[in-house]
Amino acid sequence: MEKADIIIVGSGIAALQLARRLQDHFYVIIITKGEIESGNSYLAQGGIAAPLGLKDSVHAHMKDTLEAGCYHQLEDSVKQLIVDGKRIVESLVNEGAPFDRKEDGSLSLGMEGAHSEHRILHSGGDQTGKYLMNHLLKSLSWEKVQFVEREMVYELVKDDRGQCCGVKTKDKDDAIRFYYAPHIVLATGGIGGLYPSTSNHPSVTGDGMALAFLAGAKLSDMEFIQFHPTLLWSKGKTYGLISEAVRGEGALLLNDEGKRIMEGIDPLMELAPRHIVAECIYKERQKGRNVFLDISRIEDFQGKFPSITALCLKHHIATCEGRIPVSPGCHFMMGGIVTDRAGRTNIPGLYAIGEVACSGIHGANRLASNSLLEGLVYGERLGEYLIQSGAHFSPHVHSPFDRIVEGEPLSIPFHAQELKEGMMKHVGIIRKEEGLSAHLKWLKEQPLTFCEHIDFNSREEIHLYFMWIVSLLVTESALLRTESRGGHIRADFPKEDNAGWLKRKMVLQINEERLRVDYHEQNETKIYA
Repeated sequence: MEKADIIIVGSGIAALQLARRLQDHFYVIIITKGEIESGNSYLAQGGIAAPLGLKDSVHAHMKDTLEAGCYHQLEDSVKQLIVDGKRIVESLVNEGAPFDRKEDGSLSLGMEGAHSEHRILHSGGDQTGKYLMNHLLKSLSWEKVQFVEREMVYELVKDDRGQCCGVKTKDKDDAIRFYYAPHIVLATGGIGGLYPSTSNHPSVTGDGMALAFLAGAKLSDMEFIQFHPTLLWSKGKTYGLISEAVRGEGALLLNDEGKRIMEGIDPLMELAPRHIVAECIYKERQKGRNVFLDISRIEDFQGKFPSITALCLKHHIATCEGRIPVSPGCHFMMGGIVTDRAGRTNIPGLYAIGEVACSGIHGANRLASNSLLEGLVYGERLGEYLIQSGAHFSPHVHSPFDRIVEGEPLSIPFHAQELKEGMMKHVGIIRKEEGLSAHLKWLKEQPLTFCEHIDFNSREEIHLYFMWIVSLLVTESALLRTESRGGHIRADFPKEDNAGWLKRKMVLQINEERLRVDYHEQNETKIYA
């Protein structure tokens, strides 16, 4: 059994920012089930939103964030995110982070959907995630921060006081390993891999949410899922993200008749909030029409978007012809593990930061390029909290948790693709009671519970079990919210119901091995110091 002061599960922007803040004070282990370069942060094409422009302000950025999120957020949390985020981004600029600049040396600030000002910082054109991850990695001390790659955390361990004190993992050969620390941080990302069409790395399927749920943590806003409007579409499949920055540079959305599909839909046209654009493209495709990004007006497209150009060439789409076929796909999860402003959950010793967390800042639909900002802010905040509070305590474990109890492996009777297709068909961009009920019925008919013994299952089987858990939580939440708001669009309840649902949240938690749903007028959770 290996020990550390702090264990971080996941290796994206939030995880690295936290590790960087902690490394001068504690010994940190970062565990990731793939490789560092295989996470969503490394794939991120979009930039970081921060109000650095001369005409911009914290108030304007806050207003845009609240509007995009359909006012489902906590206003104070949103304001503090942007205040802290601006300071952190300015610090990164001052330390030489590789943000793109104009010829005169000033920062190049881009425009994206639902933003009222040019405030998006990019790196390497459309490779912001890769450049920023490399910048953070270079700042880490390999003596104080240990990386454990290709190990999947499959259980959170608590002592007899209920405090989270360790994790159990499976390595690439399905051997069980054990790690102990007085503080466990989940930074595992979202759920895009639950859908067949996604901008996410396929391994990102909500592991952290399933782990936290099984340990007794509270989850909320699981119905709010952002589908990115523009993924590359080729030969009947989606293959990767076409960044919103392309529309910010002037690309138009046309159907195969040459008509601009956003006309009459929203005054912001192609730069409307993502759920509006995604719904419009989806409806066009449902009519049997193809949808394209017309990039003919963008000068030096290859220079501005090198990774998108390479993606198109890989799939035999010639950008020189000026049209890129697109289709929506699952992109970002607004909900997740309920946390406070520092990342603490209702379980002592357990924390969550980044996309896996529901911190109350994204509301019903995340504003473009606020995700990397969130990772930087909450990584730093949790680091400050842990430094101030210290990271040492004596665990009350009656017996070593590295002892394996004998049992039979769990049998799972369905395949991942079957679950993914059901999620896309019934819990996708547009939902209605009939489909949601049918999919929930199918999920509940599976011979699975929330208290399965999985020590003897393979990583692939555990992965599928976690997918079942998160799919059930998403589907249940989507069925219960009888309105349309942000990323949750109900065909049978097409309007926002402010009287019944504004700022009203469903909080999901295990109660005697069953799912319990509570309703809160705002995100509330008991926080442990």
